[in-house]
This record gives sequence, structure tokens and C-alpha cells, in this order.
Amino acid sequence: MFQATELRRTPTAPLSDPFDPSRRDVGGDTTDYGTPKRTSPTTVTLEIDGRTVTVPAGTSLMRAAIEAGIHVPKLCATDSLEAFGSCRLCLVEIEGRRGFPASCTTPAEDGMKVRTQTPKLQALRRGVMELYISDHPLDCLTCPANGDCELQDMAGVVGLREVRYGTDGANHLHDAKDESNPYFTYDASKCIVCNRCVRACEEIQGTFALTIAGRGFASRVSPGQSEPFMGSECVSCGACVQACPTATLQEKTVIELGQPEHSVVTTCAYCGVGCSFRAEMKGTQVVRMVPDRHGKANEGHACIKGRFAWGYATHKDRVTKPMIREKITDPWREVSWEEAIGYAASRLRDIQARHGRDAIGGITSSRCTNEEAYLVQKLVRAAFGNNNVDTCARVCHSPTGYGLKQTLGESAGTQTFKSIERSDVIMVIGANPSAGHPVFASRLKRRVREGAKLIVVDPRQTDIVDTAHVRASYHLQLRPGTNVAIVDALAHVIVTEGLHKASFIEERCDIASFEAWREFVARPENSPEALEATTGVAADLVRGAARLFATAGNGAIYYGLGVTEHAQGSTTVMGIANLAMATGNVGREGVGVNPLRGQNNVQGSCDMGSFPHELPGYRHISDATTRSLFESAWGVELQPEPGLRIPNMFDAALHGSFKGLYCQGEDIVQSDPNTQHVASALSAMECIVVQDIFLNETAKYAHVFLPGSSFLEKDGTFTNAERRISRVRRVMPPLAGYADWEGTQLLANALGYRMDYAHPGEIMAEIARLTPSFHGVTYEKLDRLGSIQWPCNDEAPEGTPTMHVDHFVRGKGRFFITKYVPSDEKVTRRYPLLLTTGRVLSQYNVGAQTRRTANVAWHDEDRLEIHPHDAEERGVRDGDWVGIESRAGQTVLRALVTDRVQPGVVYTTFHFPESGANVITTDSSDWATNCPEYKVTAVQVQPVTQPSEWQRSYEHFNREQLDLYRERVGAGAVS
Repeated sequence: MFQATELRRTPTAPLSDPFDPSRRDVGGDTTDYGTPKRTSPTTVTLEIDGRTVTVPAGTSLMRAAIEAGIHVPKLCATDSLEAFGSCRLCLVEIEGRRGFPASCTTPAEDGMKVRTQTPKLQALRRGVMELYISDHPLDCLTCPANGDCELQDMAGVVGLREVRYGTDGANHLHDAKDESNPYFTYDASKCIVCNRCVRACEEIQGTFALTIAGRGFASRVSPGQSEPFMGSECVSCGACVQACPTATLQEKTVIELGQPEHSVVTTCAYCGVGCSFRAEMKGTQVVRMVPDRHGKANEGHACIKGRFAWGYATHKDRVTKPMIREKITDPWREVSWEEAIGYAASRLRDIQARHGRDAIGGITSSRCTNEEAYLVQKLVRAAFGNNNVDTCARVCHSPTGYGLKQTLGESAGTQTFKSIERSDVIMVIGANPSAGHPVFASRLKRRVREGAKLIVVDPRQTDIVDTAHVRASYHLQLRPGTNVAIVDALAHVIVTEGLHKASFIEERCDIASFEAWREFVARPENSPEALEATTGVAADLVRGAARLFATAGNGAIYYGLGVTEHAQGSTTVMGIANLAMATGNVGREGVGVNPLRGQNNVQGSCDMGSFPHELPGYRHISDATTRSLFESAWGVELQPEPGLRIPNMFDAALHGSFKGLYCQGEDIVQSDPNTQHVASALSAMECIVVQDIFLNETAKYAHVFLPGSSFLEKDGTFTNAERRISRVRRVMPPLAGYADWEGTQLLANALGYRMDYAHPGEIMAEIARLTPSFHGVTYEKLDRLGSIQWPCNDEAPEGTPTMHVDHFVRGKGRFFITKYVPSDEKVTRRYPLLLTTGRVLSQYNVGAQTRRTANVAWHDEDRLEIHPHDAEERGVRDGDWVGIESRAGQTVLRALVTDRVQPGVVYTTFHFPESGANVITTDSSDWATNCPEYKVTAVQVQPVTQPSEWQRSYEHFNREQLDLYRERVGAGAVS
């Protein structure tokens, strides 16, 4: 059997090198034990093939045997799925029992005497295999699964040497292939109907897209009602492909490139779930990405993006040579790294000489590693000499940092994702995990199918509200912008009906703040009835949801950008923390306050000190003790005053005082609100240095382009939404010659501030020395444990899965009064609709990565969702072009008429730059953090026949910039 253990190869570097595990597997035991592991306070002892074996009660005979080193043949069994017992290969004999039971479905019992290898069992297994092979193509030498096929392996294990049955009768040898999915093929002729793919779709993914059609000999796996994969409900997570023991479901990359020869464990660079993957390789070429069964965030599961959408890393659009130009109307000039770095440093220093030290700044990336974010903020503070550093977390989860720090004392979520398995009631506020965090969504759906109750607070009807397999007990379909009101109404019910946990509050919380909060939320104006007209949610639904959350047992709250990207984002985060504390739902498994972070390293970029007011570890720049610690380590004097936030940088640029920017890995032109304002600010700057892998929208305003590296080309760490620090390992050399951290180091040195790191492990060692929550983090420990959740220090040497267990980080939990203040974005006669934005499953953020993969087969344009009533009122039909106008600007999209949005609300995504979704979002922002109010924009929608003025201007500018890139000097032939 060609298992993952056989992918190990002699490393190209000595294993004694603590910083170069990149050529070896570090993923732990790869044995498939056939059935899931059981836990039980009691054990049973039995005898298997003469060996005494002790296992937890409930363990299958198959698993007991394999744990004892006795391998039982199997085809339908795998330890990621519950036992099914269909293949009949794992038959055993049990002394005193008749027949030959399947070892996968038979639990071990005290005193059993089991035999796994006897002449009779051998004959039975060989007969079963003969039947399988009689209806299976014998093209092993040319089959793409050759060497990685369990059917092939089991034929050898049972000693099958001939098949007595011919192929003249009925068979499936010529069944047609389904090639509709761009990532994998379904070859029905090779299906053995083991049901593993169907069970994986049900048990792991929870989509139920596959079934067994037909009966008896006619049985075959079928997507939906005998549909092609692309026409079915399949979400292309790859669970079925991973489960298939033959070549029936096979990655097209394996068919094209052949079987991999070694693997490297790394971490996905898409959303904040932080899935662990094995990059299976041939030399430096990725063949496939396989979810790592030992990854603690994903436990062997994946989504379409992480599993399949990695081809962007070698896409033809990659920019791999440094480029410079004097003005953005000039053609680019390809130069050496040395010249590009020298040019950037010279221009930035010149700006400071003419306009002052504070005239330049930097932006770190939530797509880059912790080590890279740390170096960028260090560059700004130590080499630029100011605190003008910010990160894209400003525009997504900065209210999380502020709100949770104020209430609980730490700027991060409280639990593991696995914790949801112990939740009795789950509240999802302003998040669509099926689209944004699909691997976590699979956990959530599984827990709901097991009986947990679900409350969804969202303006849209997302797929967790009401589907065939998951249904929310309550959907509070509030109006955009009324989050604080709905949270206050829930709190009103809890305190006025005496549903709060008085003992928890008395022991764990600041009583004075609780009393003030209780008096506030108990006021009649905060009742569900009083706020019904504001939120649009019926009072009885709010009361029912509040009672359910407060009384059903372990209550967990998960929230997303639908909470934070509001003018009262920080207020809502504090309100959520209030709810959790009031109901005692903090500090144990199955509860907690859990932000679903958008990008792969949003948490990490914040941890690393990417905000202008905070050094690494969320310590304020004004604190003299903390500042002196970093001054001593870095050898410079640091400024005590906070620097500019991203919106302040734009405003200062338009006022003429901010002239230079170093932007690593972020596309602020497409991702930030009020696109025209951002573009004007960048146009006013004298030197913009962009470090990225593509010529993105921001790079079109740049004067220096430093080619970046994808996650496959670098070493480092990411920190996911659970505070889980995971290793990123280089699987191929950087196409541009340097990883991102090396480019930052070169720039610092050119500016006269010496950085001399040989490897990211040295950067992490510095982070650990200077950051209390990272004191115990080392690459050696990460390799040994797989991942670590901070805080990791002397008190928690292997990390902290659950926060605030015995006491809150701040000591006593503090309640905050959360008064609802209506957004300035109000509907009017001119702008009668409210626009809110979000994501789809197949695309990611600004789409720079996923648009350069086959994911465009699922979603190739941003569309405007509009309710049938609003569409009819405006004479809009499905597919019509419509103009969307706000006080910030205008754009044109095609309409999607749907009742997923409520009347008065429209919705779109922002994955395609030509759509201009952020042309119409305004610069309204959160009162505490300046997080933009993406989720509430007053608009008008009307049918149109031509693009907007902005879109015409964008098309001209984009064409001009692409021409300047194609005509770049030093590029040789025009590409």
C-alpha cells in the first residue's frame, strides 16, 4: 500500500539543522487504523493472534489489531469514517462464535480470542477480491493510481494471482468518465462501491452531495440525481477524492504529473482556519495538496481553495523580477534586486529629508508570515524612525482586538475549533462560515446534526439557516447596522428573566460594571418589543433565541466581519463578550467568544505589532518599560507617540504630508473602502514600494515593485483564528530569488539599519524573547507538537487551547454599556436600499489568487443580489445589468434576483477589481478603530445599459498600466 509513510525521502539538509525540516515529513503517525479512535474510562483486554491487547471499551477489533501491529486487510474502512462493513475483506474468527464477523464493525470485548489469519479466512478474502477484480479494469501499469491504490495493494495482500471469471457478461468496464470538475475526474469503471466517498461527503463535509444510485449489480456512486459533479451540490472539498481507495476519483494533477515522491507539511494560506496540508511533490513541483490528518485545525479535512486552488503560485502572471519607474505613467524597468532596493531606499530617505521623518510608513500583510509582519513593523519603527505602520486587520478585525481586550483582557478568540463538539447551542453572528471558513463550517454542521441548537443572526439567509441537513432554531434576520440593538435586546431578556449566571458573575467578573450594565440593558427601551422596529426582527424570535442561548447548556458565539465592519463594530464585540460573561459561557470547552478571522494570518499580523499604537504582544507604544525593552534589543530610540492608521495615511497624503509607502502583500486599492479616495491618495504620493506576487491594483500606482513569494516558497509561521501558531515550510525555491522577509531585510540594510537574519527561525527566536505570549515558542517545539496556541510560556509550555479558564486575563471580566447609535448611512428617498458585502466559497478576498485558478468555473463575476420585490419595483430581471449608486460613487453589476436577501437589502462580493464593489462603499468607520463600515451603505439600484464612469476610467487605466508592464525595459521579448 503506497501510504504517506512511503513519501519520506532522505532530506537534502542535515536533520540536525533546526531551521530546515522542509525536506522531510513532520506530520506524525500516518497509519490508517481503519476505524475512529474511541475514548472510554474503561478498558477491555482480549487476545488477537495470540497477543494480549488492551484497548478502550468501544474500540473495534480492526483498530485493536492494527494498534497491536497486526494489519487486517480492508477496503471500505478508514479511520476518518465510521465503520460500514461492506467490503468483507476484514473478516476474522472469534473463538466460540459462529461465522466470520467483520472486524471493523465488531467491538472488542473482554476475554475475546480473535484470529485474523487462518486458511479459511485467506480463502474467503481471496474469493472476495476475485469478485472485485472481475469487474475492474486491469490497466494497473497505466492507471494514474498505480502505486497508490488500495485495491491493488489488497490483491497482493490476499495473494490473488488469477481471476476465474471472464468479462463476457455484464460489467462496468466501459462506463463513461465524468470530467466536468476542473480538479478531479470520476471514472465509474473503477468504482468498487465501497461507499467511502459517500460517507466522507456526509460525515466529514456534511454536504450530502453523493449517493449510491441503483441496486445490486447496478449500484454506482452518483452526484445528486445522476448529475455531473459540476451540476450537483458538490462543493469540491476533495473529501471524496481523499477517501477513494482506487482511481475512481482522482486529481487531474496526478493524472498529468504522476505520483508524488515526497511530501512537506505546511499550512494553507487562505482563510483564518489555518488548515495543515501535505504538499506532495515531485522534486520542486507540487503534484497535489493533501489535508494533513494530524492538523489540529482541520483534522484531515479541506475546502476547494486549500485543496485545489494552489496553482496561482506558478501562474504566468507572476512577476519575478524587481522593477522601478520614476512616474506611474512611465514604462517599468526591470532591474537587479540590488538596484531596486537601492532606488527604493534613496527615494524614501529623500522624502524624509524634504518632508520630515513621519512622511513615510508601511503596511504589513495578513497573508504573509508572522516573521515577515514582525520585520515590516520593525523596519518602520527602527529604520523609518516612526510608528506609521498598520495592517489589513484595520479593515476587518480591529474591533475584535479592541473589544475583547477591554472586556476579557486579551485580543483574541477563546477556544479551539474542535471545542464546538461540546457546544449545546451555537450562535453565529454576522458570519457565513460555509463561504468564508468552510472547514470550520463542516464541524459546525456536524455538531448541529448531532443535536446542538443553532441561532443565526444575519441579514441574509445563509446556507446554515435552513437546508435539507442543517436548520437553525432561530434566524434573527436583522437590518444591516442594527447589531448593537439586537445584542442589547438579547441581553435584556437574559437579565430581566433572571437567566444570567449569578455565581459565575460574582466569582469571575467586576460586579460594579455588571450592575451598571444590567441596569442599562434592563431598561424598557432595550426590550425586544421596543427595538423591533429598529432591527426588523420580531420580538418573540429575539426572546426565544435569548432563552435558548442562556438555558441550553454550553453556549458558544462565533462571529465574523458582519459584526466588526460597522460603525459600532467595537461596541458589538463588547456586547458579545457581555453576553458570554452574563451566561457563564467562558473558560471551558464548548463555549466562548470566537472571532472567525478572514485571512490566513490576520491574528498573527496583529500579534506581531502591526498597529501604529502597539508593539508585539499588544503592548502600547507609550509604555516606557516596554519601549525600553525593544530599544535595547533593536539598538534604536523608538518614538513614544502612535503613528498613522491606514485611513490617516490616505488623508495625510491628500493633505501633502505623507509621501512614501512600503506595502507588503496587501492590495489596498481593491480591498479598502471608497476606492476613488484610496486611488487619489496613492496618486498624491511620491514613492510607493509594493512587494507582491502579482501586479495587483495597488502595484499599478507603485514606483518600485519587489517580487514577492507565495506560501509555497517560504519558511515561517501563521497564526489562525484559534491563536494556533503553525509552521509554513518551503516546498520550492522562491521564483524571484528571495522570500518576502529577505526583501524587507535588504531594504532595512539599504536604509542604514542593519538586519542580519539567516533564517525565519532566528526571527521567531527574537519574537519569543520580546513577546511574553510567545516566550515558549520555538521551531523545534512546533515541529514536535505540530502547532501551539499562544500564550506559550513558562506557565503554559505547550500552549493554551482554552483562554480564561480560572480567571480572565485582565483579572475580573468587565461589562461595558453598549448603547445603540444608528449608522450615519441611513436610507433616504435618493438611496432607499442598504448594501452589504461578503464572500463566496470559491473565491478569496480580492481574488488575486483564486481568480488565477480554475475556481472561476464556479464564480467568474461579482453579482448584486436583490430581493424579487425590489427587483420588480425597479423593472429588474435576473441577469440584467444594474447601476448601484451611493454617496461615494457608482458601479454596474449584473443582478441576481433571490430571496436570500430581505426586501430593502442588496448584497455583493468584492472578488473582481472591475466590479468596483468598494467604489460604492463609504469611508464611514468604527468609532474606536476606524474599521470601515463595509456592511452598511445606502444605495439606489436601477437598470442600466452601459458601464459606470468609474468602470470606463478603470478599464482605460488598467489597460494603460498593463501595457506599461508588457513594454517594460529589460524584459526581452514582450510577454
